[in-house]
Amino acid sequence: MPSNLFDPIKRSFFQQKQKCIVLIGMPGAGKTTIGQILAKSLSWAHVDTDFLLQSYFGTDLETLRQTLGLENFLQAEEKIILDLKLNRCVISTGGSVVYSSQAMHYLQQLGYIIYLQANLQLLQARIQKNPNRGLAIKPGQNIEQVFKEREPLYKKYSQFTITTETTIDNTVREIIQWLSLQQNEKS
Repeated sequence: MPSNLFDPIKRSFFQQKQKCIVLIGMPGAGKTTIGQILAKSLSWAHVDTDFLLQSYFGTDLETLRQTLGLENFLQAEEKIILDLKLNRCVISTGGSVVYSSQAMHYLQQLGYIIYLQANLQLLQARIQKNPNRGLAIKPGQNIEQVFKEREPLYKKYSQFTITTETTIDNTVREIIQWLSLQQNEKS
């Protein structure tokens, strides 16, 4: 590799801070699927924090949640978020990330936070397709209760809310249009 690639001027160009796109929402909202397609559309990287948790601990989310317990699971999720050093990246988060104000404030510094919203019935149907997804819920709590608990938090932290009750292509297109408006406002 040519040594001039490590020239401080060239390196500083690549290390300029560029905003990320952070996707939040309930399990089953489409954060991973939309995140992957959005990243590909933008020619950006995609990071899924649930996958980072799984790779760090070497197990699936359900086993991790059962082994750690809810409180420790949420702390592990927060630590993974606070350790992110990313630019120009689409970040799909775990649905429970909104329980950590520290993680959410950090994500706000990284970039735009977009709430992927879907109605409860659709979320329940999507979750039923993958019942071992590792939901971070309290013992005895159901999806409806989690939805009612989290929805105000998603709205609180997001800068843009979009429904995922349409096609994936439409959702991605609307996100890109919103991002274009954000960029034009800064110009």
